[in-house]
Amino acid sequence: MDITPAILAVGLLVFLAHLFTGIFSRTRIPDVLLLMLIGLAIGPLLNLATPAEFGVLGPLFTTITLVVILFQGGLDLKLDVLYRSLRGSVFLTVANFVVTMVVVGLLSMVMAGMDVLSAFTLGAILGGTSSAVVIPMVRQLAMKEESKTILFLESALSDVLCIVVAIALMESLKYGMFNPTQIGVEIVASFLIASLLGMIGALGWSLLLNRIRALENSIFLTPAFVFVIYGIAEILGYSGAIAALAFGIVLGNADMFSRAFAGAHLRIMPVSLNNTEKIFFSEVVFLLKTFFFVYIGLSIILSNVTLMVVGLILTLIIFYIRVPTVWISLPRKTPAADAAISAVMVPKGLAAAVLASIPLQMGLASGELIQCITYAVILFSIVLNSILVFLLEKTPLANFYGWVFSGFGKEKSEPEEASQATVAGG
Repeated sequence: MDITPAILAVGLLVFLAHLFTGIFSRTRIPDVLLLMLIGLAIGPLLNLATPAEFGVLGPLFTTITLVVILFQGGLDLKLDVLYRSLRGSVFLTVANFVVTMVVVGLLSMVMAGMDVLSAFTLGAILGGTSSAVVIPMVRQLAMKEESKTILFLESALSDVLCIVVAIALMESLKYGMFNPTQIGVEIVASFLIASLLGMIGALGWSLLLNRIRALENSIFLTPAFVFVIYGIAEILGYSGAIAALAFGIVLGNADMFSRAFAGAHLRIMPVSLNNTEKIFFSEVVFLLKTFFFVYIGLSIILSNVTLMVVGLILTLIIFYIRVPTVWISLPRKTPAADAAISAVMVPKGLAAAVLASIPLQMGLASGELIQCITYAVILFSIVLNSILVFLLEKTPLANFYGWVFSGFGKEKSEPEEASQATVAGG
């Protein structure tokens, strides 16, 4: 087997990825869209490669990418910003998930002729946003840190909602039993216990980090330990993604824990990553993201035109209902420009792709239907998300969204608040 073309392709992709990043910074044409179009070209369009040729390495690679992106995203979240953003994140996550699941479920029954449980299973699969798309894209946009954090957290939290609810509905399809109480318990447990595992793991690792650095070639040990925490959480039945995010958040805020340890006069202190390690992980994320989006494009199914059209219609509806959902959910202090970006930041990705394959594996009658529609929505949602982000920054479309969110970003000034407080007190 001649592997020379594959080596050449890898080198070209890395060069193109850097070029696309430069294009994004100048034109706001997202690099993730261009990478996915490359995958679409070499896969479904030209049949130069297929997901099956990667075997188990494909799903393994996508999971590793998700874990590393969530971990690095957590490193940049400061606890004070996280605290201010958490309420908005939870509200937006739940509202977007519920509205999307209900609307997609009802439309799927009408357009695709699905039964109730199958239709709402599809709705649950498409109810979240993709961490692997949202986090890299939002990091490159000019937004307030609180707004970025809300979107970061939504993408991570919604993955758990999608996974737990969708799998519960699939089990209901298979066995004819539906237990909403059990679903609620599983969601809460997955959030809380996974977060606790990630926090404990990160705190312990931060206490050992200085000694770990004394070992030769130790820079890979931190992501290796994140994978260990992820694996433990998943084996126990909880969300490894949330554990990885919590690990990153705690490790990124180790300096705050250091002050607490110093106050307790403890000799060992938690430390965070140094600049060299952060730069290294940033490069790792860049490489993983590059191949991830090419693989996503490669995995898109274009065989059924009718279902592609259904996927396109559902995508347009999902983006339409996102606007009022964001309007209701986000704090009014959010700048109008940030609210506008949040209103178009609803791409689907890894979690949806993985979940869409399960009904087919379970032998459910609607399995192929769910998978084809989901893959179509993944494609169209990333394309539409990318186009709208570009249009918001480069065209008058921003004026329309500015009008929709005209009541946002109007915080009272400090003198005005002080004046009102004096009047109230007097």
